[in-house]
Amino acid sequence: MNVTIDINCDLGEGSTREDANKDALLMPYLSSCNIACGGHAGNAKTIEYAVNDALENELKIGAHPGYPDPDNFGRKTLSYTESEVIGFLQEQIDAFLTIADKNKARLNHIKLHGALYNDVEHNLELANVVASYFAESFPAIEIYGLAQGTFQKVCEEKQLNFIPEGFMDRRYTPENQLAPRTTAGAVITEDKLCIEQAIGLAKNQPIKSITGELITPFVKTICLHGDNDNALNIAEKLKQALSKNNISIA
Repeated sequence: MNVTIDINCDLGEGSTREDANKDALLMPYLSSCNIACGGHAGNAKTIEYAVNDALENELKIGAHPGYPDPDNFGRKTLSYTESEVIGFLQEQIDAFLTIADKNKARLNHIKLHGALYNDVEHNLELANVVASYFAESFPAIEIYGLAQGTFQKVCEEKQLNFIPEGFMDRRYTPENQLAPRTTAGAVITEDKLCIEQAIGLAKNQPIKSITGELITPFVKTICLHGDNDNALNIAEKLKQALSKNNISIA
């Protein structure tokens, strides 16, 4: 039986055209991309480079906002009021949309970045605030987020089109949450293991949690991290492995 899976990648997280060129090399192996909006990384130029390269490669284009904290690459939980969270999300997505509109690119989805992605899993109040903002401002836009987590439930309650995401290079807890990066073994560095987990996720087969229990996240998209120095090699191997397993990227 043929299986289809979306492969997404977080891009636009550099600062130069050279950085954007490296991102562009990944695009033939993807079906969608999440472009940094200048919060945790990126700037107006890198957004424009990424948008135009994504259009050339016929990718679905998403905005990738996060905590405005480039010093920590958006991977540190910060204390903001509800209105401040909405404020920086609006600012980053508006900046993205200004450039996307100028280049006649359509916003397909929004995916939170880093610590904010994790915080809406562990903070129900924050999850409701962010989901309510998306439901009010972007009711027709897909929301990418962790499969079978708190944010998925909250978004679906607000009738948002939630796309459950899996990670080929991260280990999970037995509760289907991402194991913290500070936990030994949380980031999968071996190509072979990344590919095996991607195939398992795409086929909706059980995968091993970080403590060895089997879990089965139901996903519609799988993330390949673009900030991995080995990303292009993994992307090439992934496409070959998916094809051998009758899995199409789309």
